[in-house]
Amino acid sequence: MAIVAGVDFGTLNVRVSLVDSERGLLATALAEYPLHRKREDPEYATQSHDDHMRALAIATREALQKARVSGDQVQAMAVDTTGSSVIPVGKNLHPLGEYYLWCDHRAKTEAAEITEAAHREELQAIQWCGGVYSSEWGFSKLLHWLRHNPAKRPEFMSAFEHCDMIAATLCGITEPREVKRSVCAMGHKWLWNPQLGGLPSEEFLLSVDPLFAGVREKLQGEYVTSEHIAGSLSPFWAEKLGLKAGTPIPVGAFDAHWDAIGAGCRTEDMVNVIGTSTCIIGITPSVNLVPGVCGVVQGSVHPHRTGIEAGLSAVGDIFHAIAVRAGTDVAALSGGLENYRAGQTGLLRVTWDNGDRTVLVNPNLRGITLGWNLQSTAQDELFAAIEGTAFHTRIILDRMAEHGVNIKRVINAGGIPQKNNVLNQIYANVLERPVLVPSKSVVSLGSAIFAFLAAGTFKTVEEAQDKICPDHSIFSPEPAAQRVYNSLYPLYQKLYFSFGRPQDTPLGDVLPKLILLAQQAN
Repeated sequence: MAIVAGVDFGTLNVRVSLVDSERGLLATALAEYPLHRKREDPEYATQSHDDHMRALAIATREALQKARVSGDQVQAMAVDTTGSSVIPVGKNLHPLGEYYLWCDHRAKTEAAEITEAAHREELQAIQWCGGVYSSEWGFSKLLHWLRHNPAKRPEFMSAFEHCDMIAATLCGITEPREVKRSVCAMGHKWLWNPQLGGLPSEEFLLSVDPLFAGVREKLQGEYVTSEHIAGSLSPFWAEKLGLKAGTPIPVGAFDAHWDAIGAGCRTEDMVNVIGTSTCIIGITPSVNLVPGVCGVVQGSVHPHRTGIEAGLSAVGDIFHAIAVRAGTDVAALSGGLENYRAGQTGLLRVTWDNGDRTVLVNPNLRGITLGWNLQSTAQDELFAAIEGTAFHTRIILDRMAEHGVNIKRVINAGGIPQKNNVLNQIYANVLERPVLVPSKSVVSLGSAIFAFLAAGTFKTVEEAQDKICPDHSIFSPEPAAQRVYNSLYPLYQKLYFSFGRPQDTPLGDVLPKLILLAQQAN
């Protein structure tokens, strides 16, 4: 028997779960931290490292108290985070500002420049992340910071993903070179690929912007999978968290990747981690490069398999925004949705409210709803938005299948599916296949699994999954709804590609021009 702590840093809070290898989940505690937004700049989203660490200490101590477990009984702690959430640091890993959170899209210009340079210079690594570099990813965010913080540039020593920064802080590591960097984070978001020599060359980075001079060297270090140990808990943070010094901490990863493991993902499964946004995470037996996906990285999800990532830039926060505009909340607005029939609203909703992460990888898009009439309600829009996220998911899975990615099972995980059977049924009907849903929440369960590996409790991911992961409920497609959605899907595809490709279609410049006009008005 062993007890470990699984930690999940989400967009608005940190969750600490204490899990027993025999008895399962003992207790969970949450602690919130602020998300800093600016009304005048909807692309802005940052968070404070100090806020994260304070919240972690609060949640860990509360979980220990709830579980009636003493800190010296916890044999390992593992941490996943959002990503790409990037923080520049100075000497002793001192933050030089706040995290550029995953949903910060200020670096749109920088991302476009990196994409253009990658194709101009024939950088092979760009093909491993779908052919387009994103404003959500590491190099674009770092370049934006370098351009907009000239006074701090002399202090810049390195930059870290949130998962690596947290692990280094907990272990008391103060030298950037000594920080072990996550293959998951660096492979999916920083163009790192061991088959291509690691990070892009200095020459390539300088071709993007001379401000990148020396950055490649500052990002050097040991890049490893999460079966490796990042370090051990320092006495300072052991006291803050109520744990014992020396507790092993494995190399971290992104929350969605470990949520997929916690949901029971095996080879050739695809997991929709549905929360504020959706990350679509899969494990494949071999490398298949897919245009428009967020990355194909060996060792990123499972240490000994190839991980593939895609996703939607907004899901749960779209549902929330619809409810807020209606003066209510999602739970109240969802009441009665189970009585809706496929397509009955007459609405077709393209859920680009926060841009497109996959397949177009275009942040200069906004949500579209067609079909309004004078009787349309906010509840109609919510139902159509759920349908829209399912259609977008089908676009992505179809793209993967076209490029040789075999998908045996689809699993809906994350914070929403356990609370929304309507969504799960719509997904089964739209995707035309059974959708599996874990019977219990798996948030932070993936972290616990990697903590068990660090503690030596289980020898493989699969052994830990067999013991720890919950069973699945199954939502099977309904033939009548399938027929309706098979009529709607071609219309969705037409809208998606007509409005989403500014260079290819007459309608492609509409949404970017609306964004530009709004920015000029502000």
